[in-house]
Amino acid sequence: MSEETTTTQPEALAGEQPEQPAAPAGTEPEASADPWADPDRARREIERLRREAAGHRTKVRELEPLAKRAKELEDAQKSAEQRALEAQQVAEKRAAAAAARAVRAEVRALAADGFADPDDAAGALDLGSYVDDSGDIDVERIRGDLDDLLKRKPHWAKAPAGPRRPAPDPAQGSSGNRRSQTTPADAFAGFLSDALKGRH
Repeated sequence: MSEETTTTQPEALAGEQPEQPAAPAGTEPEASADPWADPDRARREIERLRREAAGHRTKVRELEPLAKRAKELEDAQKSAEQRALEAQQVAEKRAAAAAARAVRAEVRALAADGFADPDDAAGALDLGSYVDDSGDIDVERIRGDLDDLLKRKPHWAKAPAGPRRPAPDPAQGSSGNRRSQTTPADAFAGFLSDALKGRH
């Protein structure tokens, strides 16, 4: 009987992993291969990407109402102080606009006595300076500034009222002698009529 020689491989040391058999030459692991080189793999990759994109779109659609609700909650949680401040700012703007309109109307009314065009006076004065903190309009100051403005710009003043001169009447000279005026066309028509009748 022949003696069988048995070779024993050394046992793996504790903590070491046994070696994996090497891949046959000429083949690469599937993960590192280009998925677009093979049409079937490319199709599978496209389908995977489509599913992934559809999942993202679904998540976005699910999150949109939540984002809207969060914005509504944020607006609802504004403090009463913030809302009051915003309302005060709106009211102040409206009051300033109303005061500016009132001052403009007052300036135009006072300027109507001495100015040919009261809008000239309203445009030349600083209308905001005539309203005090309580909202009252300083009429006397407006009168004084209008007088000063007329001194600086006398050509803006109304023409002085005096006796009215009559407007010229172009027909006035010919109405006294009762002769009818003939136009060149009438004279030519008369000449032609006389020539046809043999008078000329």
